[in-house]
Amino acid sequence: MRIVIAAIGRLKRGPEQELGERYRERAVKSGRGIGLRSLEIIEIAESRAREPQRRMLEESIALANIIPKGAATVLLDPRGDPLDSNSFVKPLRGWNDSGRDVAFVIGGPDGLAPTLSDQADLHLAFGALTWPHQLVRIMLLEQIYRATTILSGHPYHRE
Repeated sequence: MRIVIAAIGRLKRGPEQELGERYRERAVKSGRGIGLRSLEIIEIAESRAREPQRRMLEESIALANIIPKGAATVLLDPRGDPLDSNSFVKPLRGWNDSGRDVAFVIGGPDGLAPTLSDQADLHLAFGALTWPHQLVRIMLLEQIYRATTILSGHPYHRE
């Protein structure tokens, strides 16, 4: 399984980028035993369009173009399913077992176009709070790391 995180916006150098990279490296290391081939982060610049709808459309098109063909698509969506860590593992296990790649999509501040949203396999929320996109990326990387440890039987996750 290959995992791609496609995100609008760039993490600047600093503690957030370092923490994200730490979780990415840990996930790759713990995921080797379960067939994780790579965990790639692709950053896309925010659209400069003036109208929010146009920005959303341009960013959604850019994101759709980098989702690997046939990959399961998970959208980070404040109206999505607020899964706990064990529930998050279940679809990942299924996609991994079936040999599918997975693309996690983090849209910009204006959201994602319905055409991209309608094609998602899963809409995932990190609770009802509004989170900065930089923190969402770090929380996602930590949850991917946690999922790889659960799948590999590592004791990182505790009930």
